[in-house]
Amino acid sequence: MPEIHLHYLNHLDVAALALTDQEILDAVEGGLRAQGSGQAVIEPRTHLVPDKAFNGHFNVLRGYVAPLGLAGVKIVGDFHDNYKHDLPSELALLNLFDPRTGTPIAVIDAADITDMRTGAVTALGAKHLARKNSRILGHIGARGTAYWNVRLMDRLFDFREIRVHSRRPESRDAFGERLAKDLGKQVIVTEDWQTCVEGADIVVEASRLEKPAPMLKTEWIKKGALVMPYGTMSAVELTLTDIMDKMVVDDWGQARAGNFGALRAHVDAGRLSEKTLHGELCQIVVGTKTGRERDDETILFWHRGLSLSDIALGAAMLEKAKRMGLGQRLRYR
Repeated sequence: MPEIHLHYLNHLDVAALALTDQEILDAVEGGLRAQGSGQAVIEPRTHLVPDKAFNGHFNVLRGYVAPLGLAGVKIVGDFHDNYKHDLPSELALLNLFDPRTGTPIAVIDAADITDMRTGAVTALGAKHLARKNSRILGHIGARGTAYWNVRLMDRLFDFREIRVHSRRPESRDAFGERLAKDLGKQVIVTEDWQTCVEGADIVVEASRLEKPAPMLKTEWIKKGALVMPYGTMSAVELTLTDIMDKMVVDDWGQARAGNFGALRAHVDAGRLSEKTLHGELCQIVVGTKTGRERDDETILFWHRGLSLSDIALGAAMLEKAKRMGLGQRLRYR
């Protein structure tokens, strides 16, 4: 039997890669293209709640991307109280495999992958579904994915006004300061949801609620806006879907299943269904479904997170790490 080695990239390795915004967007868009052209397999995520007292759960995401020749499994923890331990709320590992033999190929710290690929899907959703002249962004939430949401969308739109809000003042203030420094422009930190989102061209809801609560009011959404809610617990009103001209998801198989998600109640109530769904983002990327067609369309994009995006971005990191000589070669057997 031949020796088998795998490539390990830890957090420091991932940081040293210094992926550019365009490298991140290109990798994730490649995953969407594979999904839209039928060259991928994605299974709905599963959840593990070890103990309700821990105030968190694990997500297990699985997929296969044929053009990359890789299968992957990501396990990511989502624990609300981690800030009390000076830890990110989401910590993760991505495992990449040869889909022909099941041979392990790589293990990658996927906390940053989760943040980056989520931001990329948000940005790519906006690219296809927001008005081209969108100038005002209202963003709820300040977790790791939030930074990449704003950074990658601003790369595409160069917003005139960026508003951010989150529950804890220290969190939102630090978030606003980081964005202002990295983007080189003013960022408005608001003290409430309404001031943040009312009248915005693009609204992102990435809150960290412990239980569903209708914090984002439908009446605040202006005609022609793009709304992207993806919090684990729903923060939107049931009426949100009533004002939408188009509703798009990243994967209907995931959207219609599971216990969590921003529009879980809307699916359960039949407000979001195969009949009311316009399509998946991957279909828009490959051109089998239309994106935005008019400036006055009000559009909803709900993304739950794709294993394909994790695999695609992990593959890009692995290839760059090999070129740069980063990471550790570990013997498997």
